[in-house]
Amino acid sequence: MESVALIQWCLDHLNYWTITFLMTIESSFIPFPSEVVVPPAAYKAAVNDDMNVFLVVFFATLGANFGALINYYLAKYLGRPIIYKFANSRFGHMCLIDEEKVIKAETYFEKHGAVSTFVGRLIPGIRQLISIPAGLSNMKLSTFLLYTTIGAGIWNIVLASIGYYLSSVPGMENEEVMMQTVTKYSKEIGYGIIIIVVLIVAFLVYKGLKKPKRANA
Repeated sequence: MESVALIQWCLDHLNYWTITFLMTIESSFIPFPSEVVVPPAAYKAAVNDDMNVFLVVFFATLGANFGALINYYLAKYLGRPIIYKFANSRFGHMCLIDEEKVIKAETYFEKHGAVSTFVGRLIPGIRQLISIPAGLSNMKLSTFLLYTTIGAGIWNIVLASIGYYLSSVPGMENEEVMMQTVTKYSKEIGYGIIIIVVLIVAFLVYKGLKKPKRANA
């Protein structure tokens, strides 16, 4: 109950540090939706001068990186047996993690390589877990952080844009109504981003396959 009270206090007192803290939680193995952090913070930045929306995105992405690093290093140093044991434990299930989800994240990573860290940050259900196969495969840290930052940054920009826009929409003064709208928009836009990314990757792969091979010397 104390941890729940702490999270609620952070939500009631949103600032750059609480945003970083909450997004660290969101990006680690503890289930916590980013939709309840970034849009309200961006909304707050739009209606008063306490915060800047660009800094909201920056600190949200910083927190996402911190959380991703937790999963990355846990997977890297504890290894596959411990990760799967945790996934099958009662505490793992309390964190909404099970063996099937870990296998799904690992399979996705193996199929798509390093770029899956970027794309995975945009996929619901994969976003928080994509750091685990990156750690298991001992991905280069700089590469991991690059793709994580880009993916998390894009997602946070989407959420911040929604919150900022809703500040000017009549009837959004009610927090419950705003959060329902945010959830609806974030899912739709998130899936739209996934489609765009998949199309871009498919195009690049197609161009790569069509590229004529150089003649051997």
